[in-house]
Amino acid sequence: MLIVQKYGGTSVANLECIEKVAKRVAKTKEDGNSVVVVVSAMSGETNKLIEYAKHFSSSPKQREMDLLLSSGERVTSALLAIALTQMGHNAVAFSGRQAGIYTDEVHTKAHIARIDATRLEKELKDGNIVVVAGFQGITNFGDVSTLGRGGSDLSAVAIAGALKADICEIYTDVDGVYTTDPRVEPKARKLEMISYDEMLELASLGAKILQNRSVELAKKLNINLVTRNSFNENPGTLITKEENIMEKPLVSGIAIDKNQARVTLRGVTDKPGIAAEIFTTLAKENVNVDMIIQNVGHDGTTNLGFTVPENELDIAKIAIGKIEPANVVEYDSDIVKVSIVGVGMKSHSGVASRAFQTMAKEGINIEMISTSEIKISLVINAKYGELAVRALHKAYELDR
Repeated sequence: MLIVQKYGGTSVANLECIEKVAKRVAKTKEDGNSVVVVVSAMSGETNKLIEYAKHFSSSPKQREMDLLLSSGERVTSALLAIALTQMGHNAVAFSGRQAGIYTDEVHTKAHIARIDATRLEKELKDGNIVVVAGFQGITNFGDVSTLGRGGSDLSAVAIAGALKADICEIYTDVDGVYTTDPRVEPKARKLEMISYDEMLELASLGAKILQNRSVELAKKLNINLVTRNSFNENPGTLITKEENIMEKPLVSGIAIDKNQARVTLRGVTDKPGIAAEIFTTLAKENVNVDMIIQNVGHDGTTNLGFTVPENELDIAKIAIGKIEPANVVEYDSDIVKVSIVGVGMKSHSGVASRAFQTMAKEGINIEMISTSEIKISLVINAKYGELAVRALHKAYELDR
C-alpha cells in the first residue's frame, strides 16, 4: 500500500516526539508499505516566528512572512528524515517547492494549483521514505507561499491525491472524530466512520479535528482519510464517501462555535439592491458572513441580521460604517452557534422539532436558526452554549 501520513505540531512538539514519530513511520515501512510523511512545524514554532516578525513590524509584508513561517516545517522534515536514516531507513526530506507543490500568488493563504509529483514518485520507486514539509508551496514566480493555518492537512491530502495513495492518515493528539467535544460532554463517543459532508459541516462549525479545506479536497479527489492519535495505537475515524457507510445515523455530531458575533441592522431601506450593497462591502473586506435573517418590510424599511466570526467583527464594523445602511446598528459578541449534523436528516423528519423541544425544556431562547440538508444551526446566548451541547447530545442519544 501507498500510505500518506501527516503529523501535526503536537505530534512533533520536541525531539523526543519526533523520535517516536520516526519509530511509527519506520514500522509502517517495515510492514511492507510505501510511505510519504507530511509534517507540521514543532508545537509553538509558528507563533514564535510570528512574534519575531512583530518585533520589527506590526504589519510585515506577507511575502516575507511566508518565507519566514515556512522554515518551521522544513526544520521538522529534515530532523525526521535524519532520525529515520539513523534507524536504518533511507529517508529524503523535501520542502514544498522541492516536492513540486505549486500554488497561486495569494501569500499566507494560498491555494494549491497543481502538484508535479515526478520527484516524489522517483524516490518512492527507489524504496525511500519521503518526508515533506507541509503548509507550503511555491508560486509560478518562484516565491515561497503558505496555505494558512492547518495547511499541512491540505498538503497531505493533495499529495495523496497526486500519488493516488491508498489512504491518508492524519495524526493529531486526539483519537478521532467524536460526537461532540469530550471536554464539554464527557459522554462523547468516538465515531468509527463519518461522511465527507458531515465532517465538512463539523469542521466549518468549530470542530478542530481537521481543516475544512482538506476535507473538501479529500472529497473532490476521493481520498479516504483516517484521523488518529499519534500517541497511541487506537484505531481512528475513517472519513469517506457517504455510500461507503452502511448504516447512516440520524445525527452524527453536535458542534459548538464560540467564535461568533451577530450584527443587527434596524431600519434598513427596503429597496432592491440594498442587501447586495451591504454584503458586497463586507466581502471586499474579506468578512465571512454566515447566517442571515431578514424580516418582512414595513413602512419602507426592514430589519436585517447576520453572523460573522467574532475575530472579524471590528473589520465588519468599519465596513458597515462606510455605507451606514440602517437607522440603528447593533453588535453582539455574547453568542455561540450550536449545530446538529447528520446525513440521516435527509430521510427522517422531526429532527428540528426535537432540537427546539430540547432548548425549550432547558429554558434556552433560540435567537437565530439556519438549516441545510444535513445540518441545523441555532444561535443562542453564550452562557448556555455548553448546556445546549450536553442537552442535545443526550436528546439524540449520541452517547449510546
